[in-house]
Amino acid sequence: MTARIVFERHYRATLADVWALWTTPAGIESWWGPDGFAVTVTALDLRPGGVFAYLMTAVRQQEIDFMQTAGMPVSTPARVTYSEVTPMTRLAYATRVDFAPGVAPYDLTTEVDLTPTEDGVRMVLTFDPMHEPGWTHQMTQGWTEQLAKLHNVLSAPG
Repeated sequence: MTARIVFERHYRATLADVWALWTTPAGIESWWGPDGFAVTVTALDLRPGGVFAYLMTAVRQQEIDFMQTAGMPVSTPARVTYSEVTPMTRLAYATRVDFAPGVAPYDLTTEVDLTPTEDGVRMVLTFDPMHEPGWTHQMTQGWTEQLAKLHNVLSAPG
């Protein structure tokens, strides 16, 4: 089995601010999704067994063109189910991968651990690889873009 993927980030922000960006519709919508996509939260039930559902929509012409050329819809619904919610500390959830052509649906697990530090917050994001290295690479690239957006939101003045 391929090793899990781990991203570690440090933010000069309060734990409450980082937590809110992971656990509120406005927070999630401010950074979730790779570059060129916008997210609309359609459900958020923050408890074990609860669901976070959203619609990811290509908004930049390059991504719109790619989606259309690939025969994919410009907007795609997605859904995760929480397995753990420890306020201000940890989120764990499974994303249902049911969109890969020719691949039986499966769950992909992700954990987010937050720890206060002397000057902010340490975040460790850990997730399973996907069914094929190319898909894992794409997902890792998407998370890299998303985490850059999260950093920008946390670094914005005000």
